[in-house]
Amino acid sequence: MSSAPTAKFFVNQGLVSSRTDMQNLLRPLLKQTVSYRYHRGRELVAYGTGWVERIVVDDPDTSTYFTPISISLNVDSFEHLEFDTRPDQLLVYSLVQGDERVVIEYAPRTTGENGEPIRGAQQLTFDTSGFVQMELQGLDEVPESDRGPEPAARPSSEADQEA
Repeated sequence: MSSAPTAKFFVNQGLVSSRTDMQNLLRPLLKQTVSYRYHRGRELVAYGTGWVERIVVDDPDTSTYFTPISISLNVDSFEHLEFDTRPDQLLVYSLVQGDERVVIEYAPRTTGENGEPIRGAQQLTFDTSGFVQMELQGLDEVPESDRGPEPAARPSSEADQEA
């Protein structure tokens, strides 16, 4: 008679509720661009693409948040994690809390301006060609020979103005 294994066993899909298992499954998402979809019940409430900045466990003061710029995942924010493997061998993660669910996937491939493939969101760019950088210095730092003539003194009282 064989005894039942103490640890659970998953291949390509599963549902885990252990915080350690959730953290280990989510670890490959760290520093990756992902797409997310937030569902409440059957309704899609929000979606976007962001950068997974950190994955936290055992820190109840750290919130989970999803923004287009940054994502922070606290494993303690969710009851369990469901995962499945897509045909392209990438994982789809579903973090579940009650009737709320956040589905996370690696960001889909897109094509850049020159036709080469890029992954996910692009870094924000700002064209600075129309701007000039100026450095301002205080008068105290300018050598006396470069200051030019002193401004004329203004009268400080009515008596000075009459004279």
